[in-house]
Amino acid sequence: MSKIAVLGAGSWGTALAMVLADNSHEVRLWTHNREHAELINQTHANEKYLPGVSISEKITAYHDLKKATEDVSTILFVVPTKAVRGVCRQLAEVLEHPVTLAHGTKGIEPDSFKRVSEIIDEELSNRFYNNVVVLSGPSHAEEVSQRQPTTLTASSENIEEAQKVQDLFINSNLRVYTSPDMIGVELGGALKNIIALGAGISDGLGYGDNAKAALITRGLAEIARLGSSMGANPLTFLGLTGVGDLIVTCTSVHSRNWRAGNLLGQNYKLPDVLDQMGMVVEGVRTTRAAHQLADKQGIDMPITDGLYRILFEEAKPKDVVDQLMNRDRRQEMDDLSLILSNRFSN
Repeated sequence: MSKIAVLGAGSWGTALAMVLADNSHEVRLWTHNREHAELINQTHANEKYLPGVSISEKITAYHDLKKATEDVSTILFVVPTKAVRGVCRQLAEVLEHPVTLAHGTKGIEPDSFKRVSEIIDEELSNRFYNNVVVLSGPSHAEEVSQRQPTTLTASSENIEEAQKVQDLFINSNLRVYTSPDMIGVELGGALKNIIALGAGISDGLGYGDNAKAALITRGLAEIARLGSSMGANPLTFLGLTGVGDLIVTCTSVHSRNWRAGNLLGQNYKLPDVLDQMGMVVEGVRTTRAAHQLADKQGIDMPITDGLYRILFEEAKPKDVVDQLMNRDRRQEMDDLSLILSNRFSN
């Protein structure tokens, strides 16, 4: 049995904590909010984020980060991307022993364009850990908390660290693979949220399955173009953390990015949408970062560009769809050829 700290008591952090508890580990679930921690411990539930789900007594909630991380063997970040730096800085002040360090956060930081693992390394300087591990894949917290079959990927530059995380989580309900392509795994998990916003907008506009299939497929091409330009293996985007995560996030009402997009497609304004959601919608911030990064890299990402204009320039969703449908003609295989040439020329 291991002692594990899960930093972030939202829906995904809570669901992963439940998996660890099912595997007989002692789990410390940290939240920055004292009242939230006390309520979880009193009720053995997290009604705000996972209503109707009972939480094991093997899970103890903390609001004190030092106490939450004392003597643990593993620390798992599951806080929103925008909170990662701040939590890292707090952790740097209290962590005093070696740990395995992992994260389950899906996003890219605007302006710096850093992946979550890069933010962690920058703030903690590899002190007390070897290599960050990312845990990602097609997974709704609601289904994981109900112990429905789910598959994830643990990825790290150090495969032994990835295998440690694989061993912690794998059980009869959750199958975990490993991958050495950390860039591809992190980018796939982050960028699919952009396309999920688009899928929600498509549904909100009343379009059918044809439109959504086209959006998902062409969205995957955009993800692979940007990812391969940053050093990812394009084949990663055909796996769990690419097309797998893209499908589940673009087609389910469990997806907060899809739900946010659906409201945007019904002509709700972004501030009103975010107020209604009540939780972080990672795709919004990631759209800004990906738009900036694509411009810097010279990568053609028309869907991402269209979503950026809807989110931040108040473009009308129907107008953006019309513009996408009337772009210049091109061959579909051009994208695959470009991605593969980038891969094999490196």
